[in-house]
Amino acid sequence: MKRVSHPIDRAQVIFDEPNLVANAGLLLVGTLVVRLRLELLVNTTVRLVGRVGGALPGRKVLTLVHAIVAGGSHIDHADVLRAGNTAGVLPHRVMAPSTLGTFLRSFTFGHVRQLEAVVGEVLHRAWNMGAGPDARRLVIDVDSTICEVEGKQKQGAAFGYTKVLGYHPLLASRADTGEVLHARMRKGSANTARGARRFLDELIARVRRAGAAGEIVVRVDSGFWSKDTIATLGRLDVRYTMAVRTNTKGIAAAIAAIDDDTWDAIDYTPDGEAQVAETVYKDRRLIVRRTRLTDRRQLKLWPDWRHFAFLTDLDSDAVTIDAFHREHATVELDIRDLKEGAGLEHMPSGNFHANSAWLQCPVLAHNLIRWTATIGQPAPVDRRIVARTFRQRLIHLPARLVSRAGTPTLRGPLNWPWQHWFTDRLAALRALQPQTG
Repeated sequence: MKRVSHPIDRAQVIFDEPNLVANAGLLLVGTLVVRLRLELLVNTTVRLVGRVGGALPGRKVLTLVHAIVAGGSHIDHADVLRAGNTAGVLPHRVMAPSTLGTFLRSFTFGHVRQLEAVVGEVLHRAWNMGAGPDARRLVIDVDSTICEVEGKQKQGAAFGYTKVLGYHPLLASRADTGEVLHARMRKGSANTARGARRFLDELIARVRRAGAAGEIVVRVDSGFWSKDTIATLGRLDVRYTMAVRTNTKGIAAAIAAIDDDTWDAIDYTPDGEAQVAETVYKDRRLIVRRTRLTDRRQLKLWPDWRHFAFLTDLDSDAVTIDAFHREHATVELDIRDLKEGAGLEHMPSGNFHANSAWLQCPVLAHNLIRWTATIGQPAPVDRRIVARTFRQRLIHLPARLVSRAGTPTLRGPLNWPWQHWFTDRLAALRALQPQTG
């Protein structure tokens, strides 16, 4: 029998198109970067004068940030910005990966703090453009995460309570939009609450400077439970919901003293039931949720209630506050966005301060993606839409950058499903007024 050659097997591949842009959606992010004057902000804030690789840090930070926006998780992935004519849709010179590695290794503790200040000022500028909460209530979720690494040459990497080798950074995100408001690198062996007081001080000061004029509520899990954390939040005039460990003697006694008639049933899974009640622990309001499975076979194995409790100074009824506190879990979506095909999937350097500086780049990239998709828009984008979706629809757009009558023009694929969203976002971003310090 004569073999039939399929058309796909006859296709030739040649990498010689100089005008091709693999991620044309970087034009959207680059437009916002120009409006935020981000390159100049980095150049004037991060002072690496006299250090090897420290000149003009703005273009280097933005090269890393745009590579992460496009889905890069390693320094070498910055090379995707140097392919074809991708640099033509970016507002800065694209730097080589070798230069970026030298640049990150030039950071000291103080320089990392300067880059953190850049993240805070960018937040201020974006909120001034309309992305901020203004006088509305601002809900902030604070959590920590483990950034796993391989090998034993990473400075500061260690085994923590998860028995995973890595780093243990602190993160704070805005509940309604998913923006990361603050991030701080820590050693892998750091306790969950280590540095929480200073982190909260800086976090609240940052959002107040950025324009948050209304009530602030912070939600944390039981790893942050301490008198010091409660005192810090009180001093900062911040409301809170704070999970506690129910196996401690005092909490267990308080839960056991709750009258059976005071429990209110709430919605739960079809094969289980849940109830909520409240009591007082050391003059603070303690709200308790208990759950159990209702299937007869499961009841034989787990007949007892499981209890989950948290302290709060909010004023609503227990059922409403319990539902509100459970939404703290949405912070995991933001942590996933930072890790899934993005910057926190990998820590590139053996130098701790270099990795601390690297942490701020995924934070900037994450926020730029969110603002690119939402800023200047009358209705908020669904909070559940993750960064991967934004990349697929707005960033990973293949196009050719050509000149038509002297006008640079991106020619995207015919029938691109999200072309109207792309053009609408570009028009909205170009209508924004440039920000200054």
